[in-house]
Amino acid sequence: MSSSVTQEIDPVFARKAWAALEPYHSGVYFSPEAQQKYQELGADPQHSYFAARAAPMGPVPAEVVVSTFYNFCPDLVRRAVPAVWEAASPQDYVQARLSGMDASLRRILGDRVDGPEMRRAAELARTAAEAAADMPEGRPLFAAHAALPWPEEPHLVLWHAQTLLREFRGDGHIALLVAGGRSGLEAVVLHAATGSVMLKFLRASRAWPDAEWDAAVERLRAEGLVSEDGGLALTDKGAEHRAELEAATDRLSAAPYAALGEEGCKELRTLGKPLGKEVGADLLPWMRPAE
Repeated sequence: MSSSVTQEIDPVFARKAWAALEPYHSGVYFSPEAQQKYQELGADPQHSYFAARAAPMGPVPAEVVVSTFYNFCPDLVRRAVPAVWEAASPQDYVQARLSGMDASLRRILGDRVDGPEMRRAAELARTAAEAAADMPEGRPLFAAHAALPWPEEPHLVLWHAQTLLREFRGDGHIALLVAGGRSGLEAVVLHAATGSVMLKFLRASRAWPDAEWDAAVERLRAEGLVSEDGGLALTDKGAEHRAELEAATDRLSAAPYAALGEEGCKELRTLGKPLGKEVGADLLPWMRPAE
């Protein structure tokens, strides 16, 4: 662990700092500029998500992507991988992803990409991300992204830092799902039942066959976690289950933010929240903003 991380931190502060900037990272998955870059490489638009996010791991087989992405139908992944590596190299996808997001952020934020608030947010987020890089054990997708070189421009430093912190959190979340015996399909059904992301989008993007989806819903209903009265929704028990899982994920994800301390986390949230909202409003208009 980094010598700079000498204290623990309340996971609530870490979560708020992460959530404020999450749209700033996740906009890359819907960036038209990034999609254009992938198309220039010859990638199938429906497969570019898997290529760009998995690329830091190298030309891995489909089963590695199934494992590390967790909640996508394996048949969907196998249609994309390894075909994406025949279209272009992993290094090409890494560069296309970064340059595409660079173009999106410059379009959305204009001169603010090099402003003092951006520079300070990038400094804070990089401090936390570099602390995370000292603890890669058990987090394979994060570790691959952490091995990439840092960009130089502050708006891309902030994006890369948030990407690392997002993958650090995601790998920990998957570990908890595995430990709890919760399949990737069941996890995405529970996510859909929260109502935070459109059900239609989750079903289409994860591509599980109707029969498998319905069977997962039935299993979760038998556990008392979801109800379909008036649409897929969490029961009180299901909401408690999700809250416990998120709280455990928060605890596993908090350590890097100890390098900032509570005041640093508050500052990062204050600086990052308007950036996350603006990028999210452009690239993720269907997402709920961070509170």
